[in-house]
This record gives sequence, C-alpha cells and structure tokens, in this order.
Amino acid sequence: MRLEISCQDRLGITQDVLDILVTHNIDLRGIEIDEAGKIFLNFPNIEFEDFQHIMPKLRRIEGIEDVKTTLFMPGERERNQLSAIVQTLPDPVFSVDNKGRLLLCNDTVASGLEMTFAELLHTDISEYVKGFNFSRWLESKAPAPKSIKVKFIQQDFVADILPITVPDAAESSILAGAVIMLKSEVRLGQQITVFHQHGTDSFEKLISESPVMQQTVGEAKRIADLDAPILIFGETGTGKEMLARACHQSSRRADKAFLALNCGALPDNVAETELFGYAAGTFNQTEGKAGLLEQAAGGTLLLDEIADMSVHLQGKLLRVLEDGEFRRVGDVNPVAVDVRFVCTTCQDLGQLVEENKFRKELYYRLNVLSLVVPALRDRRNDVVPLAESFILQHSIKLGRRPAKLSKSCVEFLQHYPWPGNVRQLQNALFRALSLLDGNEITKEDIQLPSCTPSMTYVDENFEGTLDEEVKKFERELLRKLYPSYPSTRQLARKLGLSHTAIANKLREYGINKATVKL
Repeated sequence: MRLEISCQDRLGITQDVLDILVTHNIDLRGIEIDEAGKIFLNFPNIEFEDFQHIMPKLRRIEGIEDVKTTLFMPGERERNQLSAIVQTLPDPVFSVDNKGRLLLCNDTVASGLEMTFAELLHTDISEYVKGFNFSRWLESKAPAPKSIKVKFIQQDFVADILPITVPDAAESSILAGAVIMLKSEVRLGQQITVFHQHGTDSFEKLISESPVMQQTVGEAKRIADLDAPILIFGETGTGKEMLARACHQSSRRADKAFLALNCGALPDNVAETELFGYAAGTFNQTEGKAGLLEQAAGGTLLLDEIADMSVHLQGKLLRVLEDGEFRRVGDVNPVAVDVRFVCTTCQDLGQLVEENKFRKELYYRLNVLSLVVPALRDRRNDVVPLAESFILQHSIKLGRRPAKLSKSCVEFLQHYPWPGNVRQLQNALFRALSLLDGNEITKEDIQLPSCTPSMTYVDENFEGTLDEEVKKFERELLRKLYPSYPSTRQLARKLGLSHTAIANKLREYGINKATVKL
C-alpha cells in the first residue's frame, strides 16, 4: 500500500509521521518528498483494512491537511517511464554507474547478447562494447558527451555517450554514471533518409512573413501540380531555384529527378551536350551519354537564367517543347521526353524579345505559368526570420551555439537595401558567425558595402544625348510601374498625366501585357 500525505512545510512533520509508524510496528519500505512538499510512503505486505485505524492519527498531526492512498510513488513512475522509453527504442541502450557497471539496458541489448537482464546487471560495459575506454572517461575531471565508433557483437556502431550528473550541496555536479546509445550504419542511413525526405508542405522552408512573399508562395502552391512550364522572374539571389524546387516537390513528379542547368555558366557546345547528351562515336567517344533531358525523365528540369541561353539552343529547346522529343548530338534517332520545364531569369524577357535577343515563340511557350520572387528590400518582414534561420543553419555547420541578434543589428538588417538579396544576407551572416567571439551579433559584426538610397541612373561618361537618356529612364520607370498599374488610366493617375499621354508613351516603348510580366 502507498500513501500520499498533503501537509504544510513544518520542521519535524516527517519525523512525527515516522514516530506513529514505529509505535504501531509498521514496516516502511520507502519514503519520498516531492517538490510540492507532499510526503509519499510505501508499505510492504499491508492491506488498507489493517492500516485504516492509523489514518485518523496521521490526520491529527499538526500541519497535515490530507492523507489518502495512491497507486504509485513518484520515483516508481519516473523509473517506469524511463524503462518504457528505453525498452521501446530499437537501438541498443545501456545505463551504467560511475564505475561503468550496468544498471539498465533494453531488450535489444539482452536479445543481442542472448543474456537475461539479471545476468547483465552490475557487469562491466567494457565486456560488451569495445573500442572505447569507459573507465578513463568516467574517471576524468569533467566527462563531456562523446560520439565515437565502437564495436558491439562484432559489428560497427556509433556510440553517443552522455554523462549523468546529480547536483550536490555546493551547486556543482557529481558524476553518477552515463547513458550509452548505439546506432548501426543501417539505422543511421534510415534516419538520414528520413531527415532529407520532404514534408507534407514542400513550401514550409520558404519564409514568407511579408504580404508580397505570401502572395508569391500562394500562387506557387496553386500552380505547382500543373504540368505546364513555369517561368520564375526575380533578381539574382532572391531564391528562385529554391522556389522551383518547392514546386517540384509539391507536384506529382516529386518522386522523380529534379535536375538543373545553368544556361550562362557553360560554353554553348558544352551546354548543348549537357542538355541533350551525345551519341556513341561522337567526340571520339565509344559510348554515348544521356543528357539532362533523359536523366530528368518523368521529373523536372530547371533551366537557370534562361535569358543567357544562346539563340541556337533556344531553337532546339523550342522544338522539344513543340514536339516532345529531341535528338542527341551526333544522332539521327529522336528520343521522346517527358519532362516538366521550370525556367528562371533575372532579366526582362519581354524586353529581350523586343530587342530580338530572345525568341518570341520560346518566350510564349515558357511563359505559361509565371511567378515573381520579390527582392529582399521589398519583403522587410522576412529579413529577421531569414536571418535567424541562417544563424541556426550556420551554427550547426560551425559546431557552435546559435548567436542572437542585437537590437541595433536587427534595425540595421531591416533597413539595409540588400542589392544581393537573400544570398547576400546568408553570406554576411556566415562571415559574422565564423569570426564571432561572443554569443551576440552586433551591427559592427556585419560587413556589408555601404548603400545609399539614392541611385545614379546615368553614368558620367555616357554616350548619347540628354533626350535619349531621359527616354531611357522614362521607359524603365514605366516598365517598373506597369505591373502595379496595368491600365492606362491607373498609371496616368499615378504619374499625374493624361490618359492619352500615357497610352502614347506605352505604345512608343512597346509596353503592354504581352511584353511585361504582370
């Protein structure tokens, strides 16, 4: 039987309880006092009927408020909870005292060694886990957690060795033992696979506290599972590829490949073979090579910075989009292809079409579903959440505790114009963390080029007339405002001009819904 005694905090009250038990020759197995001051008693081999005549005497003790039976002692519950957790773990788990002797292990250990827990109790862990000197570690001045490769039953494991300490009267810690958890290569592989699996929401990694980014992510979610090409606009460093990957992971092609080709990073002939592959015998090669189009079969192919693709490759890509097939370099046999195209660009494709630098047919083929990733300076609410996310990621890589941002640093980050966008923020924080001595990042720790709000639109050495430069500025201003004010009346009202004047200027500069992404 077990009792729970609610009482006041009075010196000697526990002794008064024990005196009554001694008077009646009651054998006490255990006594515990919890943080709230309740007293718990455990009596072996006694029934409530045999004890109930003592209950009134306990209640009459000064300071005792209530006496009732309870199903378990706090320590019993904690031990059973710990035992239940340990037993359900699929990995071998040991608990040892400060001499390395076994106090607890789970069924995985016992079954692997083909021994009972009684046989294992108080034996030395070094008999079973080889490759680490537990005695030396336990006897060291301040044992620290370790991860080390060991052998258990002639197999390799990674052991996480964690010291168990208890506080002493001097507010320091006393080593009471350790917990050792083993993980096999197979288990580690399974956990890494799960870690890299995509969650139910593939867009959850995209921080979108700002309304403009929330709108972009919302649009991306709606079009992700459609099979038409996606064209993603945005400045360098805004995270276009991350958005493209999220669209792929949220589509019906998620279990297939996601491959990428940077259209501006490779010479034209190299980019062509990377994209289309080549047949056996080409370039004096005895074997052919599959290009990204074949490797991404059933999946998604990202064409990064599509505006940098040569006109020659643009024509070949257009044929793939029209016919659903292509030919390897040096081959005459067509290859059918089932790939979804996602293209990114930091340039104005509509303007490039007007300047005959990008094929109009390809532009219309690709610009079916489009997204615009806003610049970081236009999503101020995202700056601090992004910074905190990068700090956590970088801290893990650097093996240090995550640092905090000072108030002045937060204000600085929020007001900086970020010409390099999210990538610039990420790199700046990595540098700050790498050189940081303390645990707080200040404004002085962030090394960034100074940027002033003013912009110089005309180079002092420009060639041309004033009228030409004014027209150039006017055209760029109208192209920038047009997506937000897509009707001539709205734009005229914004700029304080007549509807007719704006209509004439839009017509003069070729600005319309076909050439400007709305």
